[in-house]
This record gives sequence, C-alpha cells and structure tokens, in this order.
Amino acid sequence: MTCPQCQKPEDLCVCAALAPIATRIGTVILQHPQEQAEDLGSGWIAHRQLENSVLRVGLSWPSLKRVIDDDDVEMRRWAVLYLGAAKEAPREGEPELLVLGRKGERLAEAPAILRSLHGLILIDGTWSQAKSLWWRNPWLLKAHRLVLNPPARSRYGKLRREPRRESLAVIEAAAFALARLERQPELESLILKPFELLVEKVRRQQKAAKSPAPAADGTTTS
Repeated sequence: MTCPQCQKPEDLCVCAALAPIATRIGTVILQHPQEQAEDLGSGWIAHRQLENSVLRVGLSWPSLKRVIDDDDVEMRRWAVLYLGAAKEAPREGEPELLVLGRKGERLAEAPAILRSLHGLILIDGTWSQAKSLWWRNPWLLKAHRLVLNPPARSRYGKLRREPRRESLAVIEAAAFALARLERQPELESLILKPFELLVEKVRRQQKAAKSPAPAADGTTTS
C-alpha cells in the first residue's frame, strides 16, 4: 500500500521526517508523469517539505503564469535549474551557483540576478525526461538558467545512476539552492531530512534482501 501523505510504499514512508519549511523564495516542480511511480523519486516529498511550493505533473504547460495561477509573475525574477550540455558543466573553482546565458555562457551579472530572484523552477525526472520537459516548454527560456556546482555527489550514491557529478535529486537541488539564495546554510539539512530517511530505508531493504535467509535450525541458507 502507498502512504497517502508522502506517497511512498508504506515500508518506505518518510512522514516521520516531514516538517514543512517556510522559504522566501518560491519553488515550482515540473514533474514528468513517469517519475511519479519511482520509489526513489523526491519531487513529492520536496513539495511536502517546502511550504512555498507548487508541483505540477505533465508534459507541457502554456506558461509559468498558468502553472502557478498568477498573472503578475515576472519571468526575470525566476530561475530554472537545468544541467544542459556537458560543455556547460561547472568547473573546479567556480561558484556554487552559476547563471548561464542563452548560449551557455557564464553571466558576469550573476550575483545581482541571484539576489533578485523570487522563485525557482525544478524539472523532476530522469535526464531524458528532463530534456523532454525542457524542449516541450519553451517559456522556460524566459527565466534565468541556473546550474549548481555542489561539492559532493548526490546522496543517492549507487542507488540511482546520475549522468554527471553535479546531478542531484530534485529535493537535493532545491535544498542546495535555497540554502544559498536565502543565506541560511541550515536550510539544506532541514529540507533533506525526509530524503535522507528514504535513502536509508531503501539501502536497508537492499541489504536485507542480500542477506542469507535463516534456516529452521538457526543456521543461514543462501
């Protein structure tokens, strides 16, 4: 059965770690329909963890205004997190948050842009699914493009294959970006508590599945 609150299988329920957090910057999560069925997916728990968030499941939307139901939205005050081509990937020594132009160039005015942001748009899905959502929603190009340069790889580890070093789960990306944009380092660990519980439970399950089953006489069988 599926938990109605965190939408995870009951044995992977993370409700004990959910604690909605208020942030100044809004978050919009555009989730590919196929990502809903992923036990390791983090889009829904990111939405539940962030009070100022909207989650939409689908393939395309006419505009951000329709997504958040706000006719006064200013795209220049929003950023979309999208990895893009490998040649645009962050390099060693670069800032943790990069703002890229239409051709993948680093923008010198990045600090001013980051200070002015009202919201973040995150794309939830595998690399191919994210790429599909990116091209199906051309209005995303009107937002600033943000690329993260995290110091470590995703907490998924070997549980879920990521295409590049800077690839993170949606909730990790949101936590990393919001903590830095709002200059509250503690936000990152607070937001990630349910995700870390999920990863821990999945690893525990996998370990149990690999362990030899106990025999009737108390020995183990493989």
